[in-house]
Amino acid sequence: QADLDRRKPGQSMITTSRGEPDDVSIKSGIQDGYTTGTPIGMVIQNKDARSEKYEPFITAPRPSHGDFTYSAKFGTRNWGGGGRSSARETVNWVAAGAIAKQLLEHEGIELKAHVNQIDDIAAPEVSFEQLKEHSETNDVRCAHPETAERMQARIEEYQQEGDSIGGSIYFEARGVPPGLGAPRFDSLSARLGQAMMSVPATTAFEFGLGREAREYTGSERNDDWEFDSEGNPTPVENDHGGIQGGISSGEPIYGEVTLHAPTSIPKSQQTADWETGELKEEQVIGRHDPVLPPRGVPVVEAMLALTLVDFMLLSGRINPDRLDDQPGEYDTDYHPSNPREDRE
Repeated sequence: QADLDRRKPGQSMITTSRGEPDDVSIKSGIQDGYTTGTPIGMVIQNKDARSEKYEPFITAPRPSHGDFTYSAKFGTRNWGGGGRSSARETVNWVAAGAIAKQLLEHEGIELKAHVNQIDDIAAPEVSFEQLKEHSETNDVRCAHPETAERMQARIEEYQQEGDSIGGSIYFEARGVPPGLGAPRFDSLSARLGQAMMSVPATTAFEFGLGREAREYTGSERNDDWEFDSEGNPTPVENDHGGIQGGISSGEPIYGEVTLHAPTSIPKSQQTADWETGELKEEQVIGRHDPVLPPRGVPVVEAMLALTLVDFMLLSGRINPDRLDDQPGEYDTDYHPSNPREDRE
C-alpha cells in the first residue's frame, strides 16, 4: 500500500486530480502476514473513472495516443479511457513490485529511483544515501531539493499554459550479486530494457554511461581491474553500470528512463474523424498529469525489482519455493499446532 500511495493520482498539485484511493485488497496467498505458497491475488478498484469524457474520440483518435493503432490492429478498442495503453495499468505492476522488493531485501539487494530531469532542468549527481533520504521529501521526487524547487516551478508554468512537459528517472540497485543474466536476448540489460520500455510514455532506456558512451574512447570507458578483500577480481570504476556482457558484475546497477510529455492536455488539438472524413479540433476534457516522472518513480522501481527477482529465481539465488531453505519444516510464528495433539 505504501508504494501504491506513491503512484496514485491526486497526491499533489502537479499530478492529475483524479480521486483514486488505490486501496489494495489481498484476496489470496497471505495468511496472518505470511505467504502461504499459493499465488498472491490482489484487487485494486477504480473509483473515479469518467468514461463519458472520451466520447468525442470514439472515431477521432487523440494525438499521439494508442487510439488509432489499437483500432487499426484489433478493429475495436475500449474507448472509455486508454485501455491497455493507459498508465492506469501500472498500478498492478507497482503492487507486484512491492512484493518483489521484499524478496530482494531478504537477499540484501536495495534499490531506489528519483526524478533527475524535467525539461532542461537536470539534477546533479547524487549518492545512493541521498536518493533514499531526499527523493520522497518533495512532490517532484527529486533527491536534490534545490533542483526540485526549480523543477516544480517549471512544471507549474506548463500547467498554467494548458500544456505538459517530459523528463527522466534515474534508478539504482545496490547489492546485486555477479552472474545474473544470460547472453544476448535474455541478457540482464535486454530484459531490463524490455521492462522499462513497457512503461507507458517511455521513449528511451539506458544504463551505465548510456548515450554518453558514444563520446568515450575504448581506453576511457574500459574499467581497470583490482582484487577485493576476498581476492575476487572487481572493476575499479563502474562506467558499465553493473552489467558486462549482459550479465551483472556485482557493481551497482544504474541507469535512466526517459518519459515524454503527457499527450492528454487541455489545449485544443487537431484530429481526424475516420467516420465523417473530416479534420476537426477537439479538446481533451478531463484530469491529467502535466508531467509523468514524479508518479513514474515507483513504477520504474517496480519494473527494476521484478526483473531482478526473475533473474534471482532463474539463477537459483532465491529458492523458488521458500526463502528459509528448510523443506518440510515450519519456520513461521503463525503456523498453528496440530489440533489432534491438543486433544490428546
